[in-house]
Amino acid sequence: MQSHARGHLVYAAGGVLAVHTERGTSIVPADRVAWTPAGFTHSHRAHGDTDMRIVFLPPSLARLVPDRPAVFLASGLAREVLLALTGPRDSDDAAPRHSRSARSRLLRVLVDELREAPEQPLHLPEPRDDRLRAIARILRETPAENASLAELGRTIGASTRTLSRLFRAELGMTFYEWRTQLRVYHALVLLADGHDTTRTAHACGWANPSGFIAAFTDIVGTTPGRYRAGRRTTAR
Repeated sequence: MQSHARGHLVYAAGGVLAVHTERGTSIVPADRVAWTPAGFTHSHRAHGDTDMRIVFLPPSLARLVPDRPAVFLASGLAREVLLALTGPRDSDDAAPRHSRSARSRLLRVLVDELREAPEQPLHLPEPRDDRLRAIARILRETPAENASLAELGRTIGASTRTLSRLFRAELGMTFYEWRTQLRVYHALVLLADGHDTTRTAHACGWANPSGFIAAFTDIVGTTPGRYRAGRRTTAR
């Protein structure tokens, strides 16, 4: 875990990244950008053959993006700017030597692109209440667990009504929405590790691949098959 005086963008040019903060976990598939504001304690974890790029923003530009962790879809222009700022993958050289003014212009273009980009529903908030934390722990350890909220409530000693209220109040979503996002995040990791769609669907709690494909597409914006094919394309 670490924190920085400046906010930074983490770009997945290939593979899948997980960015953990006290607010929750952002899953960053290929061609997404995760933003972590200054001062947030965080850690990064790579899954699969991951090409990670990091760009720090000066305060004058950081104030133009959200003051909380967020994930954005990288436009073609944003992708090219990120690659230009960070250099070719697996290079022994440092990042390209841009003049200060040129780098400032590139950063401004990048931030302008991110301000136009839609936020992705790829940030899973972290529960604070001990009862929700207990449920989150169970589901993270066994994503395929299909117990209802009532059954999980009996396990931890809380009523369905109380848990439903806590999910909405703390996390801004229902239990089933939160569990679906958690499962899709786990699926992204499995797909990055080379698992096929059917095996991934079953490992994440779906009885058939069609339900998994629909949920995955709704959150990630593409089907698991297209995602697996696209992630094989690495940066220049």
